[in-house]
Amino acid sequence: MKIIYTDNNATTKVADEVIREMTPFLGEYYGNPSSMHTFGGQVGRKVRLARQQVADLINAEPDEIVFTSCGTESDNAAIFSALNTFPEKKHIVTSKVEHPAINQLYKHLKREKGYDVTFVPVDSKGRLDLDLLYGSLTDQTAVVSVMWANNETGVLFPVEEISKKVTEKGILFHTDAVQAAGKVPIDVKAANVDMLSLSGHKIHAPKGIGVLYVKKGLKFTPYLIGGHQEQGRRGGTENTVAIIGLGKACELAKENLPLVNTKVKELRDYLQTQLLEKIPAASVNGDPENRLPNTLSIGFDAVEGESILLLLDRDGICASSGSACTSGSLDPSHVLMAMDVPLKSAHGSIRFSLSHYNTKAEMDRIIDSLVPTIERLRQMSPFWKDGKVV
Repeated sequence: MKIIYTDNNATTKVADEVIREMTPFLGEYYGNPSSMHTFGGQVGRKVRLARQQVADLINAEPDEIVFTSCGTESDNAAIFSALNTFPEKKHIVTSKVEHPAINQLYKHLKREKGYDVTFVPVDSKGRLDLDLLYGSLTDQTAVVSVMWANNETGVLFPVEEISKKVTEKGILFHTDAVQAAGKVPIDVKAANVDMLSLSGHKIHAPKGIGVLYVKKGLKFTPYLIGGHQEQGRRGGTENTVAIIGLGKACELAKENLPLVNTKVKELRDYLQTQLLEKIPAASVNGDPENRLPNTLSIGFDAVEGESILLLLDRDGICASSGSACTSGSLDPSHVLMAMDVPLKSAHGSIRFSLSHYNTKAEMDRIIDSLVPTIERLRQMSPFWKDGKVV
């Protein structure tokens, strides 16, 4: 049975072109890029090329790119640097629907370090309460961190507008753009963000490589101390193979961006339309007009998402009930709870996240599997009777 993979917001297939780019540096070219000799220098040149390729994806300068181990490290590094920049300020702001890399960090800072934290709510479509966000800013606010795109619903936040309002007040602004990269255009100059996080394995690069964009001239305190690497901004020998792969992946992501916003969006919309037509008591979670082109979060009343996923898995279909970082929990998604999605739908919500590798034939297989799956589960549900929720 051919696997149908629609969990690309959790992780992506490493592109064949990326593997080919990386392979020589797993064996033949193993030198340290920081070495003075020619053997290491050829690796250093490839790392510099990768830095340029990453910068080109987000319209940054190469020396504004810091390579990290993952998006979570990038998020943590950004926030701790901001707090070190303004040690006297004890107020921080984020949204209620952030990835755990930010959400849990802010809760830690509140609980263990005594920071005053504003968690800005969203409405039923997952849209941020901008009035509350702007109204919460004070001269004690050190940093605002708001994601570019939500990992569960795909809802996009108006990062450029938020950044302008925040930075005008002399407050640092960070955005987690892990889900947005390669799916929507990112221009750090136009958005005027201070710091921005990316993760390689979301854009067909390997796991274990991330990026933190740090605006030129911004004071930055290293999160990992112990070496001169990354212009003194992150100690530790560079993960050269993954960095080279990430560079190629960013080049491909830039080339494929029009494809994601046409073919992939059309596949997502086709899947959504067919499921809503064929399955009663189903609803889309999030703003249908302002979200990532690859993401569909859809809820089915009176069933459990985990049961849906298990039955889909038997049919060779990979999907998700929300964020991969919280999928071990049986509780409803914190994102859907923040949106006040009714429990009858939140418990039965699953996420399909597509890539340009998906096909219409795969969407038809998902539809042919999911329609009888929901019907079967509802026949066993105490909350479904005579074709409706009870």
